[in-house]
Amino acid sequence: MLKNFKDKDMQAVIGWVLRAGVLISMLIVFIGGCVYISRHGRTVANYHEFKGVPAFIQTASGIFHGIITGRGRAIIQFGIILLIATPIVRVIFSAIGFILEKDHLYTAITFIVLLIIISSALSGHAG
Repeated sequence: MLKNFKDKDMQAVIGWVLRAGVLISMLIVFIGGCVYISRHGRTVANYHEFKGVPAFIQTASGIFHGIITGRGRAIIQFGIILLIATPIVRVIFSAIGFILEKDHLYTAITFIVLLIIISSALSGHAG
């Protein structure tokens, strides 16, 4: 099975991963927006007082609890996180493809890129 797996097959898988990730995250954000508008659509905005992001969507447990309880902002936040995770999954699939092709140089480069992405995401520093 793996002997018939070619570079074009891997490109097709990566393409499907990117398409699926974007479409699924877009659908989740849309659903979250509909939930949010159904609950808060008639609320009058007060532009004299700034209210930032609620505390419950700043942690993974808060987002999970918000999804379980059907809070629109948490669902939107989860969709955005999925959208951000999509390119990371693409890099992981690229690494798998390079491992299957036994291309050691590109495997190493892909793991370095993955390490940079993960360390940047965890540290909160960009660039």
